[in-house]
Amino acid sequence: MSPVAILAAYDKSGLKNFALQLAELEFDIYSTGGTHKHLSEAGLAVQPVSSLTSFPELLDGRVKTLHPAVHAGILARRDLPAHMEQLSEHGIAPIDLVCVNLYPFRETIAKPDVTMVEALENIDIGGPTMLRAAAKNYPHVLVLVDPDDYDEVLGHLAMKQVPEDYRRRLAAKAFQHVAIYDTMIAGYLRDDAAYGDAPGGFPAELTIGLEKIADTRYGENPHQRGAVYRDPSPSAPVGAVGAEQLHGLAMSYLNYFDADAAWRCAIDFDEPVVVIVKHGTPCGVAAHDDIAVAYQRAYDSDPISPFGGIIAVNRPVTWDMTEAMRGKRYDIIIAPGYEERALERLRKRKDLRILQTPSADRDYPDVEFRQLLGGMLAHEPDTARGADVELSVVTKRAPTVAEADELRFAWNCAKHVKSNAVVIARERATIGIGGGQPNRLWPTQQAIERAGERIKGAVIASDAFFPFAKGDAVEDACRAGITAIIQPGGGARDEEAIEVCDEYGVAMVFTGTRAFRH
Repeated sequence: MSPVAILAAYDKSGLKNFALQLAELEFDIYSTGGTHKHLSEAGLAVQPVSSLTSFPELLDGRVKTLHPAVHAGILARRDLPAHMEQLSEHGIAPIDLVCVNLYPFRETIAKPDVTMVEALENIDIGGPTMLRAAAKNYPHVLVLVDPDDYDEVLGHLAMKQVPEDYRRRLAAKAFQHVAIYDTMIAGYLRDDAAYGDAPGGFPAELTIGLEKIADTRYGENPHQRGAVYRDPSPSAPVGAVGAEQLHGLAMSYLNYFDADAAWRCAIDFDEPVVVIVKHGTPCGVAAHDDIAVAYQRAYDSDPISPFGGIIAVNRPVTWDMTEAMRGKRYDIIIAPGYEERALERLRKRKDLRILQTPSADRDYPDVEFRQLLGGMLAHEPDTARGADVELSVVTKRAPTVAEADELRFAWNCAKHVKSNAVVIARERATIGIGGGQPNRLWPTQQAIERAGERIKGAVIASDAFFPFAKGDAVEDACRAGITAIIQPGGGARDEEAIEVCDEYGVAMVFTGTRAFRH
């Protein structure tokens, strides 16, 4: 008896050659709808699945392979005589190979005017069912979802021996392929804001479907393996993961991590801004209509840390900005575009990775995850910006219009600094940043020290309430020359902090909300 294959591939890449070589290996080939037409027009002797099932396609093709002649043929265990006897009794041929890839659901829902009816029609039912059946019976049935596997499978078949561990890998790949497909469908049917419909804001069961972009040279350290994945759904943010690399060495695990941190900060501002990040946290942020000036001010915020750092720009990079970058070494620059001369110049830097994103729109996922041992944390991203917060004046002196503008800028920057975060800003640029400490006093002292003499007339932001007042953080800031403070408020010693500010003539506002980033 000749071996039997079912081919039902929406993606026809390499399918003709694959089917031709299967035929040369004496496979009887069956296929459905468009696949049958595609292979028949190529002159291949391919039979319709209806000749296997003795039943026509029904419901405009919705029912083609959902039949015992297909699924019994796939699921029968060759090592169980009872199974083989039942196949013989009912005249069913065992099926040895299933090659399926699925209806283009992702491409369908990516269309801006797609309707629910159209989306539902592009949910594959028969394909995933055959894949799951074949993968379940992998010791006896080869299952393929990826055209890249055709040649290797053909090589094994030509040798008349397919190792069981290889069959198992193909089965795992098939189950994963179906799982991602189902995850995308579930996400689409939940709708963009559907997490809010579930008790507590999140569904009781949740899967995350990702596709690998690349293996990284190593993980966070050289003894760790690493890879980078992205969300394949059309609504997923692009960011550093989806950016096009125009130049430079392959991205590493930490390159992606740092580039993401820089880009998140850059898109949080409407005005032109330059962000410089080192080890996942900003060391300089500045806004200016001329991004060359913005870059220089971001660099001047902390001239020590930027070496080997990451630059994110929410506007196209100009020649003047590259001029300001002369003599400074960076690992990555990410921006929505580059002037031609600027790009040509940057490409001369062998160690610089140049990334280009499709846009600089504020684009966040519906939910952010963080892995724990044995589980995940999930929460909504913090999309509130300095421009959005309501400032409550708690001191005798209210901030001036200019100070209020600076306070909102500093608050926006503090959102992206590792907590505990303290940011000092002046003229829409950071001049002192402290963060990542187990108390708030040390970051305050760090920020003040880094600002130096520039602190006179500047403002300060704290991502959570100042826990100290007289003789500590608040008074340190006032004594150093700060003119205004922004903080959430809500501390047990708020009144003492207000008294200290009034004593120094410093304006202080509460936001009523904090901006932790751990």
